[in-house]
Amino acid sequence: DPPPVQLIVQFLEQASKPSVNEQNQVQPPPDNKRNRILKLLALKVAAHLKWDLDVLEKSLSVPVLNMLLNELLCISKVPPGTKHVDVDLSSLPPTTAMAILLYNRWAIRTIVQSSFPVKQVKPGPPQLNVMNHIQQEKELTENILKVLKEQAADSILVLEGALKLNKDLYVHTIRTLDLLAMEPGMVNGETESSTAGLKITAEEIQCQVCYDLGAIYFQQGSTNTAVHEKAKEKFFKTKELIAKNGSSSLHFTIDEERLAGYCQACEVLTSSSDDASQQATPYSQIHSCMKSGKYQDIVKIFLEDNLTLSLPEQFRQSVLRELFQKAQQGNDALDEVCFKVCVCNTVCDVLQDRIIDIQFCQLFLKPSKEKIDFLLEVCSGSIDLENASEELKRRMAAFLKNLCLGMEDLQFVFMISSHELFIKLLKDDERKLLIDQMRKRSPRINLCTKPVTSFYDIPASASVNIGQLEHQLILSVDPWRIRQILIELHGMTSERQFWTISNKWEVPNVYGNVILGIKDSLTRDLVYILMAKGLHCCAIKDFAHAKQLFAACLELVTEFSPKLRQVMLNEMLLLDIYTHEAGAGVSGERPPSDLISRVRGYLEMRVPDIPLRQVIAEECVAFLLNWCENEYLTMQVPLPLVQTNPYVKLGQLLAATCKELPGPKESRRTAKDLWEVVVQICSVSNQHKRGNDGRVSLIKHRESTLGIMYRSELLSFIKKLREPLVLTTILSLFVKLHNVREDIVNDIAAEHISIWPSSIPNLQSVDFEAVAITVKELVSYALTINANNHFWLIIQADIYFATNQYSAALHYYLQAGAVCSDFFNKMVPPDVYTDQVIKRMIKCCSLLNCHTQVAILCQFLREVDYKTAFKALQEQNSHDAMDSYYEYIWDVTILEYLTYLHHKRGETDKRQIAIKAIGQTELNASNPEEVLQLAAQRRKKKFLQAMAKLYF
Repeated sequence: DPPPVQLIVQFLEQASKPSVNEQNQVQPPPDNKRNRILKLLALKVAAHLKWDLDVLEKSLSVPVLNMLLNELLCISKVPPGTKHVDVDLSSLPPTTAMAILLYNRWAIRTIVQSSFPVKQVKPGPPQLNVMNHIQQEKELTENILKVLKEQAADSILVLEGALKLNKDLYVHTIRTLDLLAMEPGMVNGETESSTAGLKITAEEIQCQVCYDLGAIYFQQGSTNTAVHEKAKEKFFKTKELIAKNGSSSLHFTIDEERLAGYCQACEVLTSSSDDASQQATPYSQIHSCMKSGKYQDIVKIFLEDNLTLSLPEQFRQSVLRELFQKAQQGNDALDEVCFKVCVCNTVCDVLQDRIIDIQFCQLFLKPSKEKIDFLLEVCSGSIDLENASEELKRRMAAFLKNLCLGMEDLQFVFMISSHELFIKLLKDDERKLLIDQMRKRSPRINLCTKPVTSFYDIPASASVNIGQLEHQLILSVDPWRIRQILIELHGMTSERQFWTISNKWEVPNVYGNVILGIKDSLTRDLVYILMAKGLHCCAIKDFAHAKQLFAACLELVTEFSPKLRQVMLNEMLLLDIYTHEAGAGVSGERPPSDLISRVRGYLEMRVPDIPLRQVIAEECVAFLLNWCENEYLTMQVPLPLVQTNPYVKLGQLLAATCKELPGPKESRRTAKDLWEVVVQICSVSNQHKRGNDGRVSLIKHRESTLGIMYRSELLSFIKKLREPLVLTTILSLFVKLHNVREDIVNDIAAEHISIWPSSIPNLQSVDFEAVAITVKELVSYALTINANNHFWLIIQADIYFATNQYSAALHYYLQAGAVCSDFFNKMVPPDVYTDQVIKRMIKCCSLLNCHTQVAILCQFLREVDYKTAFKALQEQNSHDAMDSYYEYIWDVTILEYLTYLHHKRGETDKRQIAIKAIGQTELNASNPEEVLQLAAQRRKKKFLQAMAKLYF
């Protein structure tokens, strides 16, 4: 059975349904016996719920509740059109006064509720009729809200007047509603008496009305701060009434947590400059300090609150955010305050077992004596060791222990470990364990297990200095500072290999073997660290620092190693390629001729025994293809290089194929060569293995070594390309390879697909599953380069169509049409919406049960497919908007069939819509061909735009 509130919706919807007269005109709902009974039933359900606005508002929309309360006013004999503010509530019958009170309370609450942000409900599958209904309800709600806001001042006056009544009122029950519904002669006057209905006491009325008035005043206070005083008065009156009469009531409920929040907010917003009033709550004190600039007092309040933990976490964070904002605006004095408030918040988080905020970690990257002193002061002041629970002590001890383990500077570790709080919280064995952990972290640290009473008199040891220098070495990206630190470190000890101190320093193995062969340890460390840091800066796109580090390394190795000099020149070439592609290249600016010459020089380089990284050759070939250096790759690249470097060979074949497009069939030898190379890369090597049962089984190796490179390497190389013609060429090759498969049902279309061979001698050797995956990855990548390439969008749509994802396929078919026609304001080119594409769109709509869309799309074909259109229109279970699509049909034969079909089914309304569509003068067969084409084009545009709104 439906819940009671849903019954209200059903009854009122039935009662408010419009009627249609004999002339087929829509009329307002008639005032007959049936509709009056339905409205009465809706009122009875609300009476059963005791007119609880909380329940009704939660489940009923604004238009339905507005209709319900208007019916209540009507049945309670409130004259329609009468302004409630002009009515004297004390002179009215109790039920009538209560009805007016209920309506105006709801009006005020609805205005307040509309000012709150609403979480958007995730929409379901796109349906035009559902969307229209939602849009109508939204517009109706906005209109009602507009009227309520215009009458808000009157509603407030009515409720203020209700506070002066000071008498009990009565609200309609099922029994009183039955009495009102009787014939006038049968009513005995009971409904007019003071005892009819459900009694609501004067205190209950005052409590609820005060709360609602407080809420509207608080909302209005955002534009008029003086109104906050009124809100404060009403909320505190509500609080008094609840304290006096108790919070439990049969007839109303007030959210006491929200009320407390309102009261707190009002206290802060209405606080005066009087010193006595500032002591009310920590909130008002903090608010006053922020306004007056007494920021150190905020630190004291937070520190005191660490013991009581009365301030919520969100409030503490909001204060800290505001302080950070003020500091960023140029108030340098606030940096210290921000740190202190952050420390107070962090210690509070520790005690309440919450995660430590990242801001604390950032502020503690560079600790100082003053910072450590304040942190220890806050920790000591935030825990009462005599009365604190063991859990609180454990949390504080763990925090201090982790703080020690995370610090590099042993001076600060000693400050914490020798503090009275640390000694009391950690037992002797725990402190010894911590010292052991510190020893493991650095073998040269020598910690004293006894508390140090006067640490500052102890000079820093050599091991402390080494630790500090190593820390600086890890952080620094200045090559001259790195050199200076290494000189100092090697002067202190000759035992360490300083290139090993960070596991983040990585150098390719081909380089590492050469660098580690350097005999001088200082030079070895310096070369390794400069290169490792430079490569890391390249990886994170910090090209400026990478260039500095590589230049310093080049200058260093030039003195003693020609081999390493060439290595650094190669890495600097790769860095320059990256820099141009991430900078000027993004806007289409061609690279300088010097850079192109260096790229060619690298590819032609013939220096023996030079360690080479494959990625440099890969990037160089991709660079030449992206900047259309096809002439060089095709005609000038040395033949030995093509034979030895697979990327150069692939680049040459791609450049030659692109250069010949479009061309006669006899000039496509290079296309065939490229096809054979890619087919070989995508082939699998088969091996036969005899099993235990004697049978021979076939083993396929996915990553075959038959080709010039692995498929994963080919894919990685293609994803470095950005030139549209090159991408289109390689994409069409893979699409053709995908289509060659014998068991393929749905071909994928692509540009220039005809240049590739149409068969493969050994089909079984090709890994078509890997080919299908590659096609998907390549299309996805290509669309990141240009999301508006309609040919690539059609390929993506075909892929979704082939894998039975029809909604996604329609999305991309429509997107392909939209991008090349200014969102269908121009005609979609016929080479985009070919007959094959239209037929696939028809099949998508058919399998999605959108049969009217099928019939409309049948008109788009060069020859209208009446058979498919008529069959689709015969389907009665359609998931699209059906008759609302008839305005998009321009083929008179289809419209005539629709008229006949609806007549046969007895669907008069739909038949009229079809007749109206067919009767438009622009569809008259006698019109000139230009007029008919213009009519068709206009309907195509509107239909495709409507489809796009559904599927985008």
